[in-house]
Amino acid sequence: MTQQQRSPITWVPSLYFVQGLQFFVVNRIAAFMLKNMGVENELITWWVSLIGWAWVIKPVWSPFLEMMPSKKRIVVAMQFTSAAGLGLLAVAMQLPVWFSAVIAVLFLLAYASATHDVACDGLYMAALDNTQQAAYAGWQGAFFNSSKFLVLGGLLVLAGYLEKTIGITKAWSVVFVMLAVLLVILASYNAYALPGTTTQRGAAVSAAETWRTLCEVVLDFVKKPGVWIALLFILLFRLGEGQTQAIGPLFLIESRAKGGLGLTTEQVGGVYGTVGTLAFLVGSILGGYFTAWLGLRRAMPALILAMAVPSIAFYYLSAVLPDDLLRISVAVAIENFAWGFGFVGVILFIMQVVAPGRFQTAHYALGSGVMALGQMVPTGMSGAIQTHLGYQQFFLWTIACGVPAFLLMFFVRVPGREAAQAPAQNEEAAAGA
Repeated sequence: MTQQQRSPITWVPSLYFVQGLQFFVVNRIAAFMLKNMGVENELITWWVSLIGWAWVIKPVWSPFLEMMPSKKRIVVAMQFTSAAGLGLLAVAMQLPVWFSAVIAVLFLLAYASATHDVACDGLYMAALDNTQQAAYAGWQGAFFNSSKFLVLGGLLVLAGYLEKTIGITKAWSVVFVMLAVLLVILASYNAYALPGTTTQRGAAVSAAETWRTLCEVVLDFVKKPGVWIALLFILLFRLGEGQTQAIGPLFLIESRAKGGLGLTTEQVGGVYGTVGTLAFLVGSILGGYFTAWLGLRRAMPALILAMAVPSIAFYYLSAVLPDDLLRISVAVAIENFAWGFGFVGVILFIMQVVAPGRFQTAHYALGSGVMALGQMVPTGMSGAIQTHLGYQQFFLWTIACGVPAFLLMFFVRVPGREAAQAPAQNEEAAAGA
């Protein structure tokens, strides 16, 4: 069986698991590591947020990737680069100037990961038509986010155990070496399994040609009919859920005297690592098949409503303040199921509304950069709003934040099922025309 004949199920899960692994190591696990090393909170949030801009500005270099002959080669190269970076991170932990070295390596990992994002999404769109994109979007989101639960669940537990036995510095070096080995194995598999879609464009171009291409990509993007209202829709899609995802876990461990549930870190990790993980995976997969069945236009109202359910679940918890783990676990399961189910909507909206055209990969990168901004801004403002309102009123506020996207849905162009059945007009076809 050739690469092009393999079922997407043989490579979509491994491709997006690696994408998530790279992302969450930099954006989640690094903060825990720095905190355990005694770094001040202000310094941690400053550097992690600065490093995280790689995912917002990645559209800047996406036109360069448009001209590369093979998206697969870029994907595999960035996966091996990230594996090498994790190995360097393990070494950096042992240096006298460890903090500066760690920050430098985290920048390397962030930009390798952001570049990988552009290429792997381009590969996904080039290899699959619209119907397949919808059908496998659930698998895509499920395995991207399942890496989050590995990183925040198993690895944190392992790091905590090792810290008690061999010390903090050595413990984290061991964790990063293990991650590097895992990534080498996955990168090697992807080098075998990924489809080798290619374009006819040459890789060797001048700086002037590259600049002209960049200008052409941007101009082509802003001239698309309805693009500005589509970008506003992307920004608003996660306005409420983004705030809830930032504050929800803090609410679970907040003391009851301050309006929280007072759970221990172990209890929160156990809930999210078991029922939360399973519910999210099921929700993501069913969301993909649900959208493929109805088409994005007919499915979109349900997908947007699903994104409000996490806020409703946390509002219930903040109002009732249950003290039994069963009810809390059920609420967290509902939250994660709905989050996974609804998140499919914004991914497919970018793929099928914003990205299609001559520069599909670059335009998807622009759309996903806006999506990253739409997550970063709500997260950044959520702490101040929660402090001012309190937990219960805050979760009511996040429910209300879902209304603008629902109303805007009636004014954006969303393809129906009949459009999804047509073959995708990707950039390779355009290049050969």
